[in-house]
Amino acid sequence: MIVILYFSPMKFTLYIFLLSTLVLHSQTTVTATLKTSSKLDVTEFVDADNLGTTYYINQNEFSKQSPQQTLHYTNLQLGHINDVNTFNPLRLNLFYRNFNTIIILDNRLAEIFKIDFNSISPYRNPSHVSTGYDTTLWLFNDNTQQLELFDYKTNTLRASTTPINSEVLDITSNYNWCWLLTKEYLYQFNYVGSLVQKIKNEGFTKLDESNENIVLQKDNELFYLKKDTSSFIKINLPDLLIKQFLLTNETLYIYNLKTLNQFHLKTS
Repeated sequence: MIVILYFSPMKFTLYIFLLSTLVLHSQTTVTATLKTSSKLDVTEFVDADNLGTTYYINQNEFSKQSPQQTLHYTNLQLGHINDVNTFNPLRLNLFYRNFNTIIILDNRLAEIFKIDFNSISPYRNPSHVSTGYDTTLWLFNDNTQQLELFDYKTNTLRASTTPINSEVLDITSNYNWCWLLTKEYLYQFNYVGSLVQKIKNEGFTKLDESNENIVLQKDNELFYLKKDTSSFIKINLPDLLIKQFLLTNETLYIYNLKTLNQFHLKTS
């Protein structure tokens, strides 16, 4: 006996949507496989690359450690380093928030530029900083509550967003895009300051980016946001403390205060 089921067009569309969503979520997972673990006892892990170079902060000293040598940079006048961005290894930027100052270093950790916002008009008070293209930096300006693309060579503004009325938690960027994590939303902006994506924040507090893929932290768990999607996928990880994390291509670094763990990410 053949049974024929009839669905109205609306019900049929809803059924297909739910089925496709179920299949998509059941087949999408991110697995992290441990590759290496190495001892690291520093104040803050910053970055690592495939050539064996590690960047870190110990007290108020920034260091670049390679298999050949270890370089150090300390600025006693500015003291505590709030953030370091190493996206461009030829122009590393160190943010000293207490003094409203950013120092640009070359790959030998020699100082090549100093940006003192206390002496630049109009006055800016950035809370978060990340690297832009050319001689630009992405700044979240607490005074105006706007994300700005600032050219530090000419002291000019290349782009700015509309005001963002939510507490900013973290920022990351590449040469074309900037992601701003606030308590309410995750924003993605292009290099002219236009909003291209806005996703509800589901409790995330930190993020990192590589090839436009994003990893976000919620409590002691990490989630993956694939390029051009809006669904967060939990990364299957062993039970370990996540103090800092970093995404580089398909490699995920997790620092737990004493050990730097390197994982390979596989999406299926």
